[in-house]
Amino acid sequence: MSEPRESSAKAERPGFWTSSFTAAQAVAAASDYADLVCDEERLLWIEFHPEDGRNLVHEWTPGGQRSLTPNGFSARSRVYEYGGGALCLHGGQLFFVNEYDQQIYVQSLLDLDCQVLTKRPDCRYGALVYDSQRGHLIAIEECHSVAAVEHRLVSISPQGVRRIVAEGADFYNSPCISPDGSRMAWVEWDRPDLAWTRTRLMVAVLDQQGGIQERTVCSCGQAEAGHPEAFQQPQFDALGTLVCLTDRNGFWRPWRVLDNNTLQPLPARNADHAPAPWQLNPRHVLGLPGGLWALSWLEQGLGHLALRHAESAEESRLAHGYQRFRALVANSRWLFCVAGSVHCSAAILRIDLLTHEHQVIRQIMPALAEDEISQPQSVSYPSADGEVAHGFFYSPHNSRHSSPSELPPLVIFTHGGPTSATYAVFDNRIQYWTQRGFAVVDLNYRGSVGFGRAYRQRLRGEWGVVDVEDVFGAIEYLVQQGYIAPDKVFIRGSSAGGYTTLCSLLAAEGRFRAAASLYGVSDPLRLRANTHKFEADYIDWLIGDPESQPERYLARSPLERAVEISTPVIFFQGLKDGVVLPEQTERMVAALRAHGVPVECFTFAEERHGFREAKTLCSVLEQELAFYQRWLPG
Repeated sequence: MSEPRESSAKAERPGFWTSSFTAAQAVAAASDYADLVCDEERLLWIEFHPEDGRNLVHEWTPGGQRSLTPNGFSARSRVYEYGGGALCLHGGQLFFVNEYDQQIYVQSLLDLDCQVLTKRPDCRYGALVYDSQRGHLIAIEECHSVAAVEHRLVSISPQGVRRIVAEGADFYNSPCISPDGSRMAWVEWDRPDLAWTRTRLMVAVLDQQGGIQERTVCSCGQAEAGHPEAFQQPQFDALGTLVCLTDRNGFWRPWRVLDNNTLQPLPARNADHAPAPWQLNPRHVLGLPGGLWALSWLEQGLGHLALRHAESAEESRLAHGYQRFRALVANSRWLFCVAGSVHCSAAILRIDLLTHEHQVIRQIMPALAEDEISQPQSVSYPSADGEVAHGFFYSPHNSRHSSPSELPPLVIFTHGGPTSATYAVFDNRIQYWTQRGFAVVDLNYRGSVGFGRAYRQRLRGEWGVVDVEDVFGAIEYLVQQGYIAPDKVFIRGSSAGGYTTLCSLLAAEGRFRAAASLYGVSDPLRLRANTHKFEADYIDWLIGDPESQPERYLARSPLERAVEISTPVIFFQGLKDGVVLPEQTERMVAALRAHGVPVECFTFAEERHGFREAKTLCSVLEQELAFYQRWLPG
């Protein structure tokens, strides 16, 4: 790798374009919405505020909006580290999980007074659901002790009395109560299975106190016959019929559970109706009165939303112009959801169930004018083994530089997870690069969600191989299309994407000008030993058993093979990261520096896994850009 050039390159060159869209502006718009809940009078949601890193509960009514969260509180669950289901609404009371102590609090919507409901400092809570028949709260409890981390379903009375409802499984998700209060359903699974490989749908008959009288496993013989399936998002409709998503036919689609414990498919597209359930209580489909279902699904990475009748299959498309939908809730008149589009990273929509018209209640406004936004182009390209991979390509776009004189440099985005996905919605990080003359390809490499079970399973035993093949397949495709300069390619990734980034550096010496790893995995064997319970078996699934296949870990460890890397790398790491421990990044940086690789490393004392503070996010963008520009060839 040649020495970096001086920064006197002309601003007209792609990669050095000037832009009024600053890192601070990009970060200021980096909010998000989650955990929508509603009743007939109001809608509540959690809103992330990057300026101080807090998650505040906001309320909307036809009369206006207000923030409900007092100083000293932040609404966020950390069950399974990724949380979810941190809000529950009943009557004039809000129940929420406080981020700072992970306890459940009850808050009056009249005077906003907060009172603690649980007092178990060794436990975390999430997936809150209200049992209106008994006046109790249902939650997933995660208890930490020196010996183990245990999960269970519990009920909590208005006085804070806790009662165990179900235990014995390693993990739980999405508890729900039937309308008459007689049954409860949930999803559970045991190690070494994962939430997206094999789970059980459980249905229990409840007694008057909410205890379980009997329970049934709704596996319907699939797993026993050698065809494991992953259930998610169970819910009872207004008539008490249980519906869930399962991928038994290759896609996460809605199925109805019949009285004889068999499943019957609901009318739906043959497509994934949800991503992998990394968080608690996700909601991408929703039962409505009159036999209607609100369904969201993905086709070629693009999201759709519709109302569909469970019997006639009559369909009405909703919210045209949006490409991602999540957090569906409804009352008798309105459907609410979080939606994203190419012009808006997230908006809360209110959709009239009678007229199907929608109104934006709240949205994250882009700091860029519409004509300055680079539009995503969906790409499907050939990769190894005759298979096809997917992604979104963004051309450089800046009105001050409408006619670039040369092919642009490329920044490859590799998402985290890795069993996750990227979507065609406005992303400030991407626009920050395209404004400066970089092209961006945001990959949904094989193993990503949204393209069916078979595509999602492609990383089983192949992490660090299949995803890397797709990186190089994307480069070859974009070069052949004449979209990018072949000698000006950069690659970046966070968490699992950081691992794909570092493995890509091993796979092709000299192919990249520079790279960035944001809290990325560099030693998968160390990650396996130190990571949290939810992902404790994930590495074995992604790579293999280190006892019987130790050669895989040596071959796919960027740390063990650091001597083979000569590409300049910039690292970013939170010192409170409980998923990828800081020592991984420290050792990788030291190994690269030991044999002369240009390396920069920035650490952040208060950040965990996934940066949240505005000053951190701003620093990362600015430092990464400066690093790449130093390594752009003339």
